[in-house]
Amino acid sequence: MIPSVLLVDDDVELVGLLADYLRQDGFRTSMAHDGESAVAAALSQQHDIVVLDVMMPRLTGIEVLRRLRAQSRIPVLMLTARGDDIDRVLGLELGADDYVPKPCSPRELAARLRAILRRLHPVAEEAGGPPALRVGAGVLWPARRSAEWAGQPLSLTGAEFNLLAELMRQAGRLVTKAELSERALGRPLARFDRSIDVHISAIRQKLASCQPGADPIRTVRGMGYQLTRD
Repeated sequence: MIPSVLLVDDDVELVGLLADYLRQDGFRTSMAHDGESAVAAALSQQHDIVVLDVMMPRLTGIEVLRRLRAQSRIPVLMLTARGDDIDRVLGLELGADDYVPKPCSPRELAARLRAILRRLHPVAEEAGGPPALRVGAGVLWPARRSAEWAGQPLSLTGAEFNLLAELMRQAGRLVTKAELSERALGRPLARFDRSIDVHISAIRQKLASCQPGADPIRTVRGMGYQLTRD
């Protein structure tokens, strides 16, 4: 199945160039040049993933993401200004799956898109798919992309799901940020990259909403995270 990408940016020329490259690389592409039409297109269930620029007039990419996450879990890759940590962190906190700083190469963009889609639709290891992961109060079903904590359903973004899955697979041991970035986000950990920390913070909040007072994720400062078995 050919993946469908919605490209959202008010820079018409840039979007056209990216669309041409992605089509040659095996994607189907659609374009939107303003926030309102982007929201409508992203919610139409005709696309597999959204590439969303932060800096757009009137309705910004951050507001578009906010509206999408109120109704949909469609994966979103943010395009951010290079070095703009505020928009980057805010986007991740609102549920973006990943980001690419502008200007970006079409090749890098295509690679990031494929990495996200692979994480969201892993190949089943056997006919029944991989077995459920069970640690403490949590149950996670990799093939179904669903999870529960303390008997309550967890609504996780793609990145959050993969991070929690990796922590559950390695429960009881320290998992470094570099390992989490490679295995859960599908890319090497970049210097000063706070993506892992932001996603883990969001996971903690969601676990606490299911099991008040519980904090099963231990932070090892400067190294990584450990999910306790209790």
